Amino acid sequence: MIIDAHQHFWDPARADYPWMDAPELSPIRRAFGPADLAPLLKASGIDASIVVQCRSAREETGEFLRIAHENPFVVGVVGWADLTDGDLGDTLDRLRALPGGDKLVGIRHQVHDELDADWLLREDVQRGLTAVFARDLAYDFLVRTRELPAAIATAQAFPQARFVLDHAAKPPIADGGSDEWTDRIAALAACGNVWCKISGLATEAKWDDWDAEQLLPFVAHAAKCFGEDRLIYGSDWPVCLLAGSYGEIKGALEACLAKLGTNVREKAFGVNAKAAYRLRIVS
Repeated sequence: MIIDAHQHFWDPARADYPWMDAPELSPIRRAFGPADLAPLLKASGIDASIVVQCRSAREETGEFLRIAHENPFVVGVVGWADLTDGDLGDTLDRLRALPGGDKLVGIRHQVHDELDADWLLREDVQRGLTAVFARDLAYDFLVRTRELPAAIATAQAFPQARFVLDHAAKPPIADGGSDEWTDRIAALAACGNVWCKISGLATEAKWDDWDAEQLLPFVAHAAKCFGEDRLIYGSDWPVCLLAGSYGEIKGALEACLAKLGTNVREKAFGVNAKAAYRLRIVS
């Protein structure tokens, strides 16, 4: 099964997305739902997807679970829940009892938007992560280079837990990369309980001037650090539309992976996502 492990649904007419206010994001400031994604997946040979949180709202997580319940191609939900909530365990139990609750596979928070680079290390956040892992859920790191030290410390603090790094920590591709990103990604990968999504890379390049060759050094470094068993493909649709079509994004990442070896490519397009999120897929 070929899996797109990172995509989104949203409707700005029904909910507020503060990160979407920037003028340059106007092309994607409209509704995107399952009916929009399904034909793109089919055209690109993708069998299934994992929908990932877009805003800090428990209501969104419930809505995504309903969508997953009604759309079999959505095989997992990485939702949002307040990690600082002392009753987080009860909240997660209620979410899992909803229709589609069996497809809740992980939790995510937009850590790179927090003022505190060490937000992940706060005592209340670490307590919340304990509740997440007690329910056999994964946690997605949405961080940039600045927050990677806290992510490393967190992965080390929970050696039995499963973490997934989104967008390879958003490397500064448009600026040619950085030694800081390179070194910190390697340090995070040394924690054997972290997988890495090579998603959202084209939008870290110059949107109107990029190609697969520009992405390759960053994909190759992630592959070198995480190995063939911990690299995961994700489109980051519809954010990716800022830089190219679904097919163009998928094609570029596939070209990069193909240069790294058949096993790397095949595992990144499904096997590794199933392991990271412990997907329960009945074929």
